[in-house]
Amino acid sequence: MRPCSPLGAPGAPHRRPRTEAGLTAIEILVTLAILGVLAGLASPHFLRMMERWQVQQAIDALTATLYFARAEALQRGGRIAIQKTPQNTDGCTQALTNQEWGCGWFVFEDSNNDGRWQKTETKLHTTPPMGRVDVIHSSGGIAIKVDRFGKMSGLNAKGFIVSPLSDGVASPATRGLCMASGGRIRVTEQVPCT
Repeated sequence: MRPCSPLGAPGAPHRRPRTEAGLTAIEILVTLAILGVLAGLASPHFLRMMERWQVQQAIDALTATLYFARAEALQRGGRIAIQKTPQNTDGCTQALTNQEWGCGWFVFEDSNNDGRWQKTETKLHTTPPMGRVDVIHSSGGIAIKVDRFGKMSGLNAKGFIVSPLSDGVASPATRGLCMASGGRIRVTEQVPCT
């Protein structure tokens, strides 16, 4: 029979002290308090970042539409137009005036060359509403005609103002999309286009 040896004596088994896994309530509260402070500091910056992203999405969609319409007009010998989607289409209320294009827009084959879409004319591309972004056609028309040379009527180096709905044109995220009648597009922080 082997004699028992006291703890710490040579040949005695080593035992670890018993610890509980997990966090204490105080540790959890301190962590939540720190996260709350960080979220409060980051929130305004996050909102501004989202506004800039939404404006950039609208600018990209407008640019793609203008280039698409120009390419189609060159290919088809003109008779292409871009028109804003009317107020209350699919419940959208961001197109009350001729200048407001917030409900989206579409490119169509303008067979009678009047710049107004008729139900008998073919829509070639449709852009849905941009959501939390206001899109203003600064020269005021509901349509832009594109001739067989790719020149656009109704822009004349003016273009569009794109801004977040929350702050409007005063927002630092506001951008202008300027296009010369010949087709050169530039994005600027100066609105309206000059």
